[in-house]
Amino acid sequence: MPSVIDHYDNHLAPIYVWMAGGLEAAIARGRAEIEAAFPRPGPAQCAIDLGAGFGMHAIPLADIGYSVTAIDTSGTLLEVIKNRVPPTPIMTVQDDLLSFKKHLNVRPALVICMGDTLTHLPGPQSVEQLVEDVADALIHGGTFIVSFRDYSTPLIGEKRFIPVRSDPDRILTCFVEYEDQAVTVHDILHERNGAQWIQRVSAYRKLRLSPDWVMLVLEAKGLQVTREQGASGMVRLVAKRSR
Repeated sequence: MPSVIDHYDNHLAPIYVWMAGGLEAAIARGRAEIEAAFPRPGPAQCAIDLGAGFGMHAIPLADIGYSVTAIDTSGTLLEVIKNRVPPTPIMTVQDDLLSFKKHLNVRPALVICMGDTLTHLPGPQSVEQLVEDVADALIHGGTFIVSFRDYSTPLIGEKRFIPVRSDPDRILTCFVEYEDQAVTVHDILHERNGAQWIQRVSAYRKLRLSPDWVMLVLEAKGLQVTREQGASGMVRLVAKRSR
């Protein structure tokens, strides 16, 4: 089975902006989420976007005044941020999100890990390590916001087939299989090539994270946590470091 990095590099990254409904539409959704739930920046405050992708949240954060560092393993997706017109002053870093601390010049006021990125980590110990590193890095009074899908209750039967997006020339469907601690996501892509349809399939594993468990991990690192309804049916946890 491909790794998460290989799955994105070879299968999802080339179509990811399309999958999200187009760049500007996705950024507009990110901006709406930020306006509803994110703290406003103070003077010269830094934000770190872990798993930033093509900048759905990083670009709106920069627009409201944060100094943003966008970290992702996909160079293809980070290039979208760098090539956007008009340009946005964001520092892009191609690296594993678990290595974010080595790219810090100042303590961040805000760290985000949105869009189910947390479930891409190798295991629960990696989640605990990330939370510990974020809690240690944040300024006093800083905020860590994470969103992810709750896979703790398995889908059964035909509900395991999830249509993602389609147009006259491309169809993307997911099929999910459940294990004790993980879910295998099969991304089934059909693309039109003239009169023919070409099928490409790739799969990768995601963690089955219970929101209650993630909250306990955050609280164990000294963060005060609030659970909210996130975008697209995700759970959103807002964790604050005490002042």
